[in-house]
Amino acid sequence: MKILILILICLIIWSVFIEPNILTVKRITINDPALKGLKIVFASDFHIKPYEMYRLKRVIRAINKQNAGIVLLGGDYVSGHKKGSSMTIDKIAAEFSRINSEYGTIAVIGNHDGWQGKEEIISELKKNNIKVLYNSNICFDKFCISGVDDMQTGTPDLKKALPIDKKPVILLSHTPDILPDVPYSVNLTLAGHLHGGQVRLPKAVTVPSKFGKKYANGFYDDNGKKIYTTYGLGTSILPVRFNCPPEITVITFD
Repeated sequence: MKILILILICLIIWSVFIEPNILTVKRITINDPALKGLKIVFASDFHIKPYEMYRLKRVIRAINKQNAGIVLLGGDYVSGHKKGSSMTIDKIAAEFSRINSEYGTIAVIGNHDGWQGKEEIISELKKNNIKVLYNSNICFDKFCISGVDDMQTGTPDLKKALPIDKKPVILLSHTPDILPDVPYSVNLTLAGHLHGGQVRLPKAVTVPSKFGKKYANGFYDDNGKKIYTTYGLGTSILPVRFNCPPEITVITFD
């Protein structure tokens, strides 16, 4: 009995105090000649609490070390449902302004951002040179980035978000549940929201998706529609992670 209690205490310490503060850099390579040579850093679900400036700065340093072509942010920068439970968005956005990449930093909005004031969050991000895609897109020389509104707190509009330009398209959506509506012409969809379930034994115990665990984490090719769903960086509801460490993702194409 004493051994079981000790094991339980160790598991609690690990899942509450240690693993949520680990930062991993996941690297994947996707075969897509149309995007060959592009290097993306994707980060989502920051959920920065008032006392977590050190964690935020560490994430920014890790992103900058990757020398990305472009940095994409998947939403939920703030934590909780009310402003008092989160670091203020002006401080978060000021740190985001330190992110460096060739094409800049592009973001979409998540459900927690919507609950805490979508307009204010978009405004602060833009003030700090973060391009926010809100059912819109931006095109560069060889590719386009599209971004949709959050499904839970807004109205995603793929028709508005997707470019007329025939260049390769990467779609940013806070949640992967949009994938069935995404046209096959989109080269890759990037999403977060599900946090990989936060607790994995070894797979996610549960995730907030109407498709169950289908798009819970990692790279998935759904009959030609390609998506990557990140574990994300923070925690929501319960401050725990087990077998699901926080991550930023480096995606390269060949």
